[in-house]
Amino acid sequence: MINISNRVQVSENEIEWQFIRASGAGGQHVNKVSTAVQLIFDIRASSLPEFYQQKLLTLSDHRITQSGKVIIKCQQSRSQDDNRQQALAQFIELLRSVTIVTKKRIATKATYGSQQRRMDSKKKRGNTKALRQQKFIG
Repeated sequence: MINISNRVQVSENEIEWQFIRASGAGGQHVNKVSTAVQLIFDIRASSLPEFYQQKLLTLSDHRITQSGKVIIKCQQSRSQDDNRQQALAQFIELLRSVTIVTKKRIATKATYGSQQRRMDSKKKRGNTKALRQQKFIG
């Protein structure tokens, strides 16, 4: 079981692992060993609470497909086990990010003093520009 929070856990059976060849430079090692890892997790078929599922599906993250699957690819290390651990850490971080509720912004009104300072700076800037516009009669 993978602990997401105190009450939420994900069974390791719900995560599908695929091992693929890593792209990029690396010589012959890259061509013959499947060190890159893809973690695939189906949100809709999971045992996650409804709250988590809805938040994940509405999240605009490139790792979540239209069909509701989380696909995390990791190929940073040459070790398959290291890549697997990094992908799992990214997955847990993604699930934990859903629980963070952002505070709603309360609209505030600009203070009288700040409005006056703004208008003064605009007048000063306008006067500076007006001085540059000398008219030549010639």
